[in-house]
Amino acid sequence: MILDIINNGAKYQSIHPLFKKAFDFLTTADLESLPFGKIELEGSNLVVIVADLIGKTKEEARVETHNRFIDIQVPIGASETMGWIARAKLKQPTSEYNEEKDIAFFADKASNFITVKPYEFIVFFPEDGHQPGIAVGNHKKIIVKISV
Repeated sequence: MILDIINNGAKYQSIHPLFKKAFDFLTTADLESLPFGKIELEGSNLVVIVADLIGKTKEEARVETHNRFIDIQVPIGASETMGWIARAKLKQPTSEYNEEKDIAFFADKASNFITVKPYEFIVFFPEDGHQPGIAVGNHKKIIVKISV
């Protein structure tokens, strides 16, 4: 997991070949005016999802994992709290892994919580269980999916 501001994204370009393109997009696009939906930057290997997040409580938010994608999550309209737990510690799956959506959910709760402010980003790797969406009200959120 990584937490930083999007203007520092260039520092992380060596982690993955598509990080440069992802952070170039995040630092040059007018994120506030992007329409909701999906933008393919590099086919299905690098996808930007512009979402209207409906805030949840810690109790409502579920821990999730991904096998094929790294998430870069950027709240735009408001701060969002996100939980983290090592994937190896997850013991309570609530669903089978959905290969089409690349997601599995767990009843476990995060061991750590971080408030991510607008235009900060958090990176979740497949090794990271994460519990996103903890917020009051709705706000715009950018989720970049990068194929591992």
